[in-house]
Amino acid sequence: MRVAVDAMGGDFAPGALVEGSVRAARELKTLSKLILVGDETRLKAELARHGATPPLISIHHCSEVIEMGESPATAVRRKKDSSINRAIDLVKEGQADAIFSAGSTGAQVASSQLKLRTLDGIQRPAIATVFPSPTKPFVLLDAGANTDCTPEMLLQFAVMGMVYSREILKVPNPRVGLMSIGEEDAKGNATTKETFTLLSRSGLNFAGNIEGHDLFEGEVDVVVCDGFVGNVVLKTSESVAHAVSVWLKQEFKANLIRIFGAICLVGALKSLKRKLDPSQYGGAPLLGVRGVSIIGHGSSNATAVFNGIRTSAEAVKQDINHLIVDEVKKVQARISAETSSAS
Repeated sequence: MRVAVDAMGGDFAPGALVEGSVRAARELKTLSKLILVGDETRLKAELARHGATPPLISIHHCSEVIEMGESPATAVRRKKDSSINRAIDLVKEGQADAIFSAGSTGAQVASSQLKLRTLDGIQRPAIATVFPSPTKPFVLLDAGANTDCTPEMLLQFAVMGMVYSREILKVPNPRVGLMSIGEEDAKGNATTKETFTLLSRSGLNFAGNIEGHDLFEGEVDVVVCDGFVGNVVLKTSESVAHAVSVWLKQEFKANLIRIFGAICLVGALKSLKRKLDPSQYGGAPLLGVRGVSIIGHGSSNATAVFNGIRTSAEAVKQDINHLIVDEVKKVQARISAETSSAS
């Protein structure tokens, strides 16, 4: 597997990107090549800090970086020699199988869609984000790529999420839930109501509508919503997790008895921290484009980079895109047959 890494993207670039890449090159047996894309001088200096450069790693020099505050569409067009653009070019040209970036999400989505194009049967790509729950992780999509969606797009998101859950998260028959304002079939807006009908006819393991309080109950494996709702859920969940961590620290430091209690619970607290740590999941795949494009968090550390590269390689190995195209065709055929018989 050949992975191109945008080594200049993210809050801790290029240090964390290089460190995570070096670890991946040394530990991941499925990798055949890692290409660090960015300023050659800076990347060589970072590699020198880690001793001998693993033979799997090479550098692809570029002169520009798309900053977080820039307009994604404008920056993608104007900064053709940016690290994100050049890394995606490597996938487009067949020199890499996947890209990982912790840089501008908007720029990665725009460049991936422009250069790689969408898969057959897919109207728009979607960001799939893995969330932890008390029983098992679930995947939510779209997490921000499309703020306005049609029912057909949401149906396609459901298919892509099902394939990702089955192949990457190893859920045998993923249950799909549609995010709405009530569990009843008639609840929701016009888009969710029509999506409900399509999902009911799709042949997928559709669990019906779910509400916000159902997300972390472990009842569904795939949560479908538009990018506006999904991004709000993502950012709110991150904020709540951070707030709970701060509150726990404040309460445990309140007096000596609580400090002693914290010491007794240190193992459980560390386990909880690992479950809530987004770096363990590495990144969110942009599903629906030709190639594998993994979006890392802007604050990705070396562990997140390592896991993002691991996820990239796993997605290539499982041939996710081929499976998505096949499943979309099957679902469309089922819905057509169901509609015809109903009329």
